[in-house]
Amino acid sequence: MSILSYDRGVSLRYALLGMLAVQPGTGYELAQRFDSSMSNAWYASHSQIYPELAKLCEAGLLEVVGQGPRRSRTFGITEEGRRELRDWLVESEPNRSQRNETTIRWFLLELLPPDDRRAVIERELRDVTEYHQGLVNAAESLDALEHDHPFRPMVGLAVRTSQVMVDWLNEQLEATPGSP
Repeated sequence: MSILSYDRGVSLRYALLGMLAVQPGTGYELAQRFDSSMSNAWYASHSQIYPELAKLCEAGLLEVVGQGPRRSRTFGITEEGRRELRDWLVESEPNRSQRNETTIRWFLLELLPPDDRRAVIERELRDVTEYHQGLVNAAESLDALEHDHPFRPMVGLAVRTSQVMVDWLNEQLEATPGSP
């Protein structure tokens, strides 16, 4: 589930630059980092990550800093990439428009008859509870590191917002006629 959605090209570019500013990595490792740290804000598949890495290298914002088995490449951010990331964070206004299918569905729940509404809420509650637990696990993993991780505050925010969603869905379920 995505809480925020922005222009895919621009946001993916800067998400990758930011992750590689923390630590170099392969495309596979970056996909894993998305899942473990940025999943509350962004989903990126391997098929999106690899072409973007190539574009960033071509633009001089990344460089290959290592080669691994099966032709895997480890990417690192260049000084030009750091400047680009800094300018984007400091000098430009974010795209604050949000598109979130889940929120639209929740907004329209009241249009359903109680049995259908309850079924949808129960499904959403299972999904959000699983998502919340994954975030709690990610936060615990980051807390176990020997050093502070720069994404830990955002994971903490995601834990808190997902708990609010769990609580809200429980309230909706209790308020639905025919609920136990």
